Amino acid sequence: MINALCVAELGTTFPRSAAPYFFMKRSLGSYTAFLNLWVELFGLFIGLAAQSLLVASYLIQPLYALCPPPELPKKCLALAILRSLGLLNIQGLKTVTWFQTLSTLVKVAILCFISITGIVLLVIGKKENVSRFENALDAELPGASQIVEAILQGFYAYGGSTLLVNMAGEVKNPGQTIPRTVLSALSIVTVIYLLTNVSFLTVLTPKEIISSDSVAVTWMDRVFPSMKWVIALGISASMTDSTSCGILTGSRLIYAASQEKQLPMIYSMLNKHLSPAVALIQLIIMSSIAVISSNLINLLKYLGIASWALSVINKIALLKMRYQEPDLQRPYKVWWPLIFISLAISAFLVFMPIIQSPKTELIYQVMFVLGGLLCYLAGVYLKQRSASFEKITCYLQLLFNILLSDDHETCISANKNE
Repeated sequence: MINALCVAELGTTFPRSAAPYFFMKRSLGSYTAFLNLWVELFGLFIGLAAQSLLVASYLIQPLYALCPPPELPKKCLALAILRSLGLLNIQGLKTVTWFQTLSTLVKVAILCFISITGIVLLVIGKKENVSRFENALDAELPGASQIVEAILQGFYAYGGSTLLVNMAGEVKNPGQTIPRTVLSALSIVTVIYLLTNVSFLTVLTPKEIISSDSVAVTWMDRVFPSMKWVIALGISASMTDSTSCGILTGSRLIYAASQEKQLPMIYSMLNKHLSPAVALIQLIIMSSIAVISSNLINLLKYLGIASWALSVINKIALLKMRYQEPDLQRPYKVWWPLIFISLAISAFLVFMPIIQSPKTELIYQVMFVLGGLLCYLAGVYLKQRSASFEKITCYLQLLFNILLSDDHETCISANKNE
């Protein structure tokens, strides 16, 4: 919540697409903004891959009731889901909005059903349910590195606030809407997820939860065996709204970076639905590569580290902007001690795994982040010799039937006033 409230100031101060990126460039310069873009895009690719794999796991799990589903069909289904949602997003913001509204209603209805059922079983159910819940967390106190790893994976469920700020240019009255949405939505999500986990622990043991790729399906198979297909289809349909939202905001980030001349111009061109089609296609391609090459747990872990690394950079930029431009108009201004608290927590979550239990994969992640410097220098070099890319841009423009808008923020935000 503290982290989300700090990030909300960025979106309300600069109500435009990819507000944190624009804020970073203004506060810490072009290279830092590109490094932020580099890490955030990496997080988006990983996040979309993880979400599509999760949806595929729920869809395919009922076919393999007695064993984990094989990786090949699960990854093929995840790729099909990614590409279908990419095509949906190309149709424009209004189409995506209707889809996300319906899928969110389905998600909340299913989670409320699971939560209420769990409470009923706990209150009036069998003694074994009460006993299972009471003993669910009986274990040794985890170490600091284990706590950090749990938070990094758990934070995945609360990343919607960052996506909202990236869409600040398409939100009505962002100065009031973004802070109110952050407070209300995160509170509702926390309560629903807490009650859902209470329900899971009432029916399943921790070992059963850990070993299951689709916990809700396993829970339903234990409580209402005849309805497990319904719950699998419902959860899969409802979870696609998060994936669709990630695709929507990720394409806006690529679009904004292209407008700031840090990515090729082709990404800032829009189709007839006012959608950055080429940016969407690029996002789907990179996310598909992540689906093919990684498993779900590692994807979530990498996503958490990338998110908190971005959080550290954002808080430093926020403090610098507070000092350098104290008179800048800020419709919403977070209480300054919360910035330092968020900065300290974020730094702890990033560096604790490195200090407590350094692994080879952490070195690879650091090398990847530093690789952003090479890409930035390569981009500067290619920009000076961009004439050779004009023909490629022209052919792509004809292929995808896209145009460069005169006023990109007005054009891409046109739907918010309809």
